[in-house]
Amino acid sequence: MLVQRPYLLRAFYNWIVDSECTPHVIVDATQAHVEVPAQFVENGKIVLNIAPQSVLGFSLDDDALSFNARFSGQPMQVYVPIYAIEGIYARENGEGTIFPPEAAYEALNTPQIPKEASPVSVVEDKQDVKKENKGERKRPTLTVVK
Repeated sequence: MLVQRPYLLRAFYNWIVDSECTPHVIVDATQAHVEVPAQFVENGKIVLNIAPQSVLGFSLDDDALSFNARFSGQPMQVYVPIYAIEGIYARENGEGTIFPPEAAYEALNTPQIPKEASPVSVVEDKQDVKKENKGERKRPTLTVVK
């Protein structure tokens, strides 16, 4: 059978938004390929507000959740693989769900990052990144044009 998490996540997201509440997801930031603001990670977890009015470029598919948002005034692209999302709930009343473990995610759901290393990817300052990446291939980025 197919994994349940993406279907349940979309259903709960739609239910919370249709109920005029604010959806938040609980993310295990220690998982591989998670890109969230490091300064807001506590004990390897981060809670993200994914309300339509809070994010731009929102995408939720079978593989990942991604969007653009501002954290402490700084714009950032957030990317969270579905296997790193532990739950979703409404901020106003706590209604939601914690996702049960799924066998299909077990191989993926083991932290790929050593404990000594930073558990998340974050871009602090574009100038610093350019200096660090000199000679390396640059990752593609999106720019919001107004």
